[in-house]
Amino acid sequence: MRGVAFGDGRRRAGQSLKDAQEMAGLPPGRWLGRGLRALGLTAGAEVSERQLELVFGQGRHPDADRIERGLLDDGADAATARRATVLGQPIEEIEARKQTPLLALDFTFRPQASLIVLWALGDNKTRRVIERAHERAIATALRWLEDEVAETRWSSGRGRAKTPALVVAAFRHFDNRDGFPLLHDHCLILNRVQRLNDDGEPVWGALDTHRLYQNVVAAGTLYTLTMTTEVCEELGLATVPREVTPGLRPVMEIAGVDSELINWSATRRQQIEDVLEGLTYKYAQKHGRLPGEQARHGLGWWAAQDTRREKKTPRPLEQLLAWWKASALLKFGKQMVDGLLERCRAAGAAIRARVDPHVDVVLAAVDVAAVVFTVRGRFARRHVLAEARRHLMETLRGREFTRGLDDYIASRALADHGRQTTDPQPGRRAPAADQIFYTADFAAPDPWFIAGADGKPPRESSRYERALVASLAVRNAIRAARTAPAGQADAPAATSAAAHTGERHHDQASAPPHAVDHPGRDAAPAPAQRAAAVHAHQQAAMPEEYLGGRTTDAGTWLRTPKNLERLAAFTRAADARRRAYEDTNPPAAPDTPADGHRQEHEQQHRQPGHGQGPGARP
Repeated sequence: MRGVAFGDGRRRAGQSLKDAQEMAGLPPGRWLGRGLRALGLTAGAEVSERQLELVFGQGRHPDADRIERGLLDDGADAATARRATVLGQPIEEIEARKQTPLLALDFTFRPQASLIVLWALGDNKTRRVIERAHERAIATALRWLEDEVAETRWSSGRGRAKTPALVVAAFRHFDNRDGFPLLHDHCLILNRVQRLNDDGEPVWGALDTHRLYQNVVAAGTLYTLTMTTEVCEELGLATVPREVTPGLRPVMEIAGVDSELINWSATRRQQIEDVLEGLTYKYAQKHGRLPGEQARHGLGWWAAQDTRREKKTPRPLEQLLAWWKASALLKFGKQMVDGLLERCRAAGAAIRARVDPHVDVVLAAVDVAAVVFTVRGRFARRHVLAEARRHLMETLRGREFTRGLDDYIASRALADHGRQTTDPQPGRRAPAADQIFYTADFAAPDPWFIAGADGKPPRESSRYERALVASLAVRNAIRAARTAPAGQADAPAATSAAAHTGERHHDQASAPPHAVDHPGRDAAPAPAQRAAAVHAHQQAAMPEEYLGGRTTDAGTWLRTPKNLERLAAFTRAADARRRAYEDTNPPAAPDTPADGHRQEHEQQHRQPGHGQGPGARP
């Protein structure tokens, strides 16, 4: 916590935190959260060094010194006076059980790399807009955690209660350990909250920290969506997908910020990637295979730890801004750096003119449910909510939206496409809403292969890419049903079912939310159609110059060795069936009428032969 309070740096021994922050030009920490009222603190007030020591170091009241001194003056013994200042269970009792007390959680909020570049190289107005949006987005995320997530637990979890009042100390940092720009705030959430006991008296207890960790991704996506939308609306910008890791979810960056500038500021990423390549090679040598998704996350964590430098000496923001500007000018030139905001606004205007500000919630629910199901299999509402927020970022490209739309899309996705798998146990408490798990009945597409770029070998499609294809058939069927001519009698049954899905919202009390005849389950699209669908989704009707290098297309993966062999096998099988048919059905005599020959041929074609049946596929 000493490092967090001092910009990830080290201060001299004996130097007070306030003096060190002033000398280094660092802003002091500030208090946030609704729980401050119970401690006599004010939101936005400065966090002092003694308050840090008492609250986050000892689990005591921030004004414990005054309270304890007053009780001692009134004649109370030292143990009683100290116990009166403790918030919840004393840490001495926890340590006596040979347990480590958990007094705080560090939730760190940071913008995307392109917004950090704009903040570091922009003028004062641009910097103020980004910082103000950053602060408001943090406040929004913390309010959501208080309203929807925060709970206290006692009696080994048998007792639970909502606690919409957190105590948070936030510290602003400006750079990473290499000295390059990295605007971010560390929010230390106190693991103590107040509730009313059975007698109606306020008591302090511990947070359900596991529940907070479960919702950290949903809180992060809310922060990113809120901040990006505000900055884009105020500065006239827009976002585009930037593929960081091939096949994984793209990052929505500000259009017009060059990838060279992003790489210039993201020094840690390149260091991690260099180490990660060696760790991946060692993993493959040991296990005889490439790491899966979970193993890649673990290797990435190790790579981040291996490249983590020692703490630095913090510097004032004014010095950092001057150094960043000089570094960028020397590397990229005056035209790229000084004209950055104008290029971003020009790119944003072109994109915003082509983006529909209205969201089709039916199609959004399909997309969200398909992605979460294909990536996770089983999911809870928090997973769907986080994906709904990502969907709004990818669809609206920075345009404003109605507040609460993310929550509505998540509810629609669960109601229309989710099937509950958590069954209440007799005699036990019903699970909370966010502890109920679901699955879906989308047809999971078969993997396909995509040719590698820059001499890299072909790679198998990721679960995220397959998830986009999983929703394609349903979305297209819904669109087709909406535009089908009135009275069309021969519309496919699958299309009618999808139209039924798109026109009404399922009521769980009257119909199971998973009883949807998803089109494409028995007649899946061809591999080329799948790849083309992914390509179309990535393009998203945006101008090619703002797409950030998305390269997956239908023709590329078809040329991989595995798929060429598949196509050759299909061709050989088709030739064999044709020869067998010609051997058993010789050509008709020349005097056979053409119409009669056609009718006889169609009758023979409709009769199932050897190896063919009602369910056989060509």
